[in-house]
Amino acid sequence: MKQIILIVSLNILAFSQNNVQADMFLGEFIDHSNDTPLTSEGALRDPESTTSSEFVIYGETGDQIHRGYLSQSNTVDKKSGLIVIHEWWGLNEDIHLMTDQLAGLGYTSLAVDLYDGQSATEVREAFQLSTNLSDNEASALANLKAAYDYLTKEKGVEKVGIIGWCLGGKWSLRGSLMLPDQIDATVIYYGSLVNDKEQLATLEMPIIGFVGTKDRLHKQFIEFDQHLKDLNKDASVHIYEGAKHAFANASGIAYEQTAAEDSWKKTVDFLTKHLD
Repeated sequence: MKQIILIVSLNILAFSQNNVQADMFLGEFIDHSNDTPLTSEGALRDPESTTSSEFVIYGETGDQIHRGYLSQSNTVDKKSGLIVIHEWWGLNEDIHLMTDQLAGLGYTSLAVDLYDGQSATEVREAFQLSTNLSDNEASALANLKAAYDYLTKEKGVEKVGIIGWCLGGKWSLRGSLMLPDQIDATVIYYGSLVNDKEQLATLEMPIIGFVGTKDRLHKQFIEFDQHLKDLNKDASVHIYEGAKHAFANASGIAYEQTAAEDSWKKTVDFLTKHLD
């Protein structure tokens, strides 16, 4: 009996230590500690029109060439484009599917690659890639500027929106702050925010954001919403009771259908209003 108790105790201790280690190395990404890049239901929606896609070079920064996934509708042309920003896993096939859905609405949709050809299938890999990205903000912003220039100069779009989930939501806002009077619509799915009112005051585009009450960023979004209201910005933040972080991700195990489908409908309506 004592041996059984000892073994159980050791197992519990090992489990606890693993959780502590996860907390230590994941930091702000702790919501992803048990995640895995499985294709979610949302990524499997059928596009509203047939699309054609290809991998393109959309620019370069120094000696780094930027390659992304470009998707366009075969039947609908709204003269508007979207910069699509991947989650922390990277530009994987599930982001391709989401990009096809956005293209199916009629927008020339370019999924950028902020990891420059790398992607992750394990939490530690994703953490390292996302951390490296945060440590090289100037390069990330140059990447997004190249995407904007590609859509406007090479593809001839007249309006450009920007959308991202999780890590992509973070860079959706930062890209908008870089181009505050050039981006025409911003969609932020539960990405970490900038809540400095002086910076937010520069934003000229309409903004929509989404977060769940069980997301560690929940309070950050409430503050963000209040700041934008104080600044009289055209913005709305939608908070889903009981929803966790990454509830609408294309990849992952946190997908929650009710919140994901409602936020998708609101996203489509938002883009229709501001980009059509």
